[in-house]
Amino acid sequence: MYSVIEKRNILELKDFYGLMAETREVRRGVVQRMWDGAAADPESIDSLRNALASLESIPMENGSRTLLLEGRPVAADLGYEIGELQKDIHFLAHGEDALMALLAAIHPDFESQVERAMEIVAGRVYNVFATDRDGTVNNYCARYRTSVQSAYNALLLARFAKRKTRTSVVLTSAPLAEPGILDISVTPDGTMVYAASKGRECVDLRGVRHHLPIDSAERRTLDELNARLDGLLKKPAYRKFALIGSGLQFKFGQTTVARQDIANSVDREESYAMLRTVQRLVREIDPEGARLVIEDTGLDIEMMLTVDDAEGGLKDFDKGDGVAAVASQLDLDLSQGPQLVCGDTHSDVPMLLRVAEQCPDTRAVFVTRDKALAAKVAKARAKSVVVEEPDALVAALGRAAGAD
Repeated sequence: MYSVIEKRNILELKDFYGLMAETREVRRGVVQRMWDGAAADPESIDSLRNALASLESIPMENGSRTLLLEGRPVAADLGYEIGELQKDIHFLAHGEDALMALLAAIHPDFESQVERAMEIVAGRVYNVFATDRDGTVNNYCARYRTSVQSAYNALLLARFAKRKTRTSVVLTSAPLAEPGILDISVTPDGTMVYAASKGRECVDLRGVRHHLPIDSAERRTLDELNARLDGLLKKPAYRKFALIGSGLQFKFGQTTVARQDIANSVDREESYAMLRTVQRLVREIDPEGARLVIEDTGLDIEMMLTVDDAEGGLKDFDKGDGVAAVASQLDLDLSQGPQLVCGDTHSDVPMLLRVAEQCPDTRAVFVTRDKALAAKVAKARAKSVVVEEPDALVAALGRAAGAD
C-alpha cells in the first residue's frame, strides 16, 4: 500500500523524480481499485492534490520551473506532470463526463477529433491492437522518466483492451524497465502487453518476459557503447543530456541518448555538437558500420544493432520487425483481422505497413499535424484517419468500449 503524499516544496531534481514515482504508486493503486469496481478513495485524490500543489509551488522563471541539481538551478518544463495531475484529480473527483468536458475545453476541435477516430475504431472487436505510446496514446512529456501514465488514461485504454481486443500491445522504443515503460505505466495487470526496445523485448499478459537473442559479439559492442556513453554523460559539459527528454536509456539491442527535448531547452549548436560527438564515438567502436546504425530523430540519437534486410544487406531494427517479433513470441496471428494500429511518427509507419501487408482488414489512427506523415499513412493498405491530440484518440477508444 502506498503512503499518502505530503505537500512539500521541491527544490532538488532528485526530489522531483521521487515525487513523480510516488504519484505512479498512488495512480496504480486507485486504477486497480476502480478496475475492480470500487470508487476512487479520498486518500488517493488528496495525495494527488498534494503532489500537484508541490509542483505548482516550484518557482517559475521565463515560463519554466526552477529546480536544483547539485545546487545549480535547472530550468524544467513541468507542463505534462502538472497538466496530467489536474486532469486526474478532476476525473477522480467528478467522473468521466466531467473529464470529457475538461478535455473539450483544453483541446480545440476535440469532439470532432473524437468522432473522426470513432469512425475507425468503433463497432469492432480487434484481433490485435498495436500502438505506440508517447504522442499516440499518451501526451508528450519533457522527460521520459517522469511521464507517469494518468489514471484516466490507464482506465480508458484498459477498458478498450479488455472489451474490444483479443490482444493489445503497446510497442515503444523505450526500454522495459530501470527506468522504462513498466516504471511509468499504471494500467491494471493483465490488460496490456508491453513491448519495448522497438519490440526486441516484451512482457506478456501473465507478466512473463520475452526477448530476441543477441550474440556475444553484438553484446560486447553494445556494452562498450553503453559504458562510453555513461562516462560521457558524467562529465559536467554533457550532464544535462542525461536529464532532458529521453535521457540515457540502455535498451535491449539499442541505446538512446537525448540531444534535445520538446521544449528546446538546449542551445541548437550545442545539441548538434552532441550529435557529432556521439557519431564520432560510434565510429570509433564500429568503424565499418557492421554492427551499429545511428538514427537521429532531432530530439534523440538512437544507436541500434543492425539486422539483415530483404536484399541481404544491413538495416536498423524497426517497429515493423518489432511487431512481427512480438507476434511470433506470443503466437499472435497478424493475418487474421480485424487489426488496429496507432502511431504518431514516421517510425511507427513500418509497424502499420507490416500489419497491413499481412492482413487486408487493418485500420489505423495516427496522431499528427505532419502532412507528410499523414500522406504516408493514407497510402498504406489500411482504412485510416488522422487526429491531432492523444487525448482525442484515447477518448475515442474509451467511448468505443462503452461506458462503465
